[in-house]
Amino acid sequence: MKPAEEYILKQPESLQSILLHLQILVETNFEEAELLYKWKIPFYYLNNKPLCYFNATKKGYVDVGFYCNTELKMYNEFLVSENRKAVKSLRYFQLEEINSEILVSVLSEAYELRNK
Repeated sequence: MKPAEEYILKQPESLQSILLHLQILVETNFEEAELLYKWKIPFYYLNNKPLCYFNATKKGYVDVGFYCNTELKMYNEFLVSENRKAVKSLRYFQLEEINSEILVSVLSEAYELRNK
């Protein structure tokens, strides 16, 4: 088993279900994305560039993080920065909070910004 998959399966059930759903959404919409394990968390890479990462926190939520030196424009009201200069994230406390349209749109925009 890959370390990134092991990370997901070792999480408490509430976070694990969020992570598995996110994994399906990323892999369905970005078939070329590669799941890697970097800095002790799962990272998706697309064309050798980071697309996003998953971070299950002890505070009871999952962050889907994006490295963007420029401002993400779409759905900015859902993105959390918390004084991070180059990272924004979508944050999920419950599986039902995941809006597939928003996630895929932000992933697509982040990918486009990283490939300029």
